[in-house]
Amino acid sequence: MLTLNAIRNNTQETIERLAKRGTDRSEDIAEVISIDENKRAKQTLLEQNLAKANIISREVGELFKSGNKEEADRKKEESVRLKEESKQLEMEVSELEQQLLQKLYEIPNTPHEKVRKGTSAEENEVVYEWGEEPKLPAGAKPHWELTSQYQLVDFELGNKIAGAGFPVYTGKGARLQRALINFFLDEALRAGYYEVQPPVLVNEASGFGTGQLPDKEGQMYHIGVDNLYCIPTAEVPITNMYRDVILKEEDLPIKNVGYTPCFRREAGSYGSHVRGLNRLHQFDKVEIVQIAHPDKSYEILEDMVDHVKGLMKKLGLKFRILRLCGGDMGFASALTYDFEAWSGAQQKWLEVSSTSNFETFQANRLKCRFKSKDGKNELVHTLNGSALALPRIVASLLENYQAEDGIHLPECLHPYLGFSKI
Repeated sequence: MLTLNAIRNNTQETIERLAKRGTDRSEDIAEVISIDENKRAKQTLLEQNLAKANIISREVGELFKSGNKEEADRKKEESVRLKEESKQLEMEVSELEQQLLQKLYEIPNTPHEKVRKGTSAEENEVVYEWGEEPKLPAGAKPHWELTSQYQLVDFELGNKIAGAGFPVYTGKGARLQRALINFFLDEALRAGYYEVQPPVLVNEASGFGTGQLPDKEGQMYHIGVDNLYCIPTAEVPITNMYRDVILKEEDLPIKNVGYTPCFRREAGSYGSHVRGLNRLHQFDKVEIVQIAHPDKSYEILEDMVDHVKGLMKKLGLKFRILRLCGGDMGFASALTYDFEAWSGAQQKWLEVSSTSNFETFQANRLKCRFKSKDGKNELVHTLNGSALALPRIVASLLENYQAEDGIHLPECLHPYLGFSKI
């Protein structure tokens, strides 16, 4: 959520930065300012009324003591009138506060100055590319054929148990999943991250805290009886660990990593581009999250990008990094880098990681602050990244490492797998 100070003090800049998302938010910003001014005016009047009522109350006591009952009764009536007016003003201020909060919830984060204006993925910038296209045998197969041939993933069984998009991993497919999770976690621990295992269900406050609500409720699985949501990513519970917390400046940055299953409805997703592991309703992911000092967050973002780069290189996958344009970024992000792995058999790029800086947008919702050296409470910056999401990594590994005699897996996974070839 954007801060009121940022909107009030940098109104035109806020409008211009939001325009990078391909939409005109000037009316929304004007409405925020109008509601805020109205609320502040009524708050001032309320405070004046309450102060005047307090003075009159003291005067009434003095008048009764001096025997001036008539004047005391008149003052008492005035005090009652002021208190009634104050109750009405309190209600109006409260209603305006709710209107203001609701309006702020509807406005996305302002893109960073590096973000290009745009409305679609075609306008994203390729900022880095690594690796060579794999040399595949004649008749190379896409991963959905390989998973069937080697009995690694059973899509039909998953459909029977839960529905489309909920695969069952079997045999060496299940072991590959476990190996990747442990490899990604160990690499994060070596990089100084602290491991947590959070809940995979969150309450409404947590969804609002990280910006999934009210923007993405249609893409989240909702448990109506308990009003809980299945997490779309471990970012949500891990970042919410710091909701309503005041941290010490010397404790920053805080680095957490967590593995969770993730759940996304992906409503309206159809066609060949979602076949096999390309898009699922349930998938596994290792997430890195940092709570950072505002002065250091973009340096930290680059470190997080370098960490994901290292994982991709160790896996030996050809990949590229995109800096997303304004219209393709998530609602809460200020700057996002997407990693895409090359799928040799499908001959296309598959998104495998998204690494973002949210600046104070989430922290303002979360009320996550730190006490600076001068004693002031300031909002932190929050960042997260997939390190990594498994389904498309598995798809890329199976397709790119296939050979005439099977699938030769990268050396970094051998200690975790207990085998080197499928």
